[in-house]
Amino acid sequence: MVDRDRNEQGRAQQARPRDALGRPLPYGEVGVEPISEEPLPPEETLAYARELLDAGRPFAAHEALEVRWKSCPEDERELWQGLAQLCVGLTHHERGNAVGASRLIERAAKRLETYARDARLTYGLDLGELIACARGRVHGD
Repeated sequence: MVDRDRNEQGRAQQARPRDALGRPLPYGEVGVEPISEEPLPPEETLAYARELLDAGRPFAAHEALEVRWKSCPEDERELWQGLAQLCVGLTHHERGNAVGASRLIERAAKRLETYARDARLTYGLDLGELIACARGRVHGD
């Protein structure tokens, strides 16, 4: 079994190129530009994720949100994980995996609905609207 690519600190880091939907390409091929693994402030993270989604890169948007969730305050973790899961659901949808897409969207919806019920900080996001939009894309509603 081949060990994963690692950075200088020994953390797993994918050096293999990827296509726009995050699928690994053979070494030496040109893929999309990888995203930075430096955490951004919440509003910048959301703007960046939106930009990536608009460019047809839901996998990269998931990665940007994941960077935030790994560095956010504990009480916001469910928000960032849920948003990242929505993007993974959209990634599965774009890859043609209807079952995976539906499961991830529903897992994200449950997480975000619970978070919203607790009236926590959402940075201006309408979580219900985001869930409905993702469900609509995945289920064709």
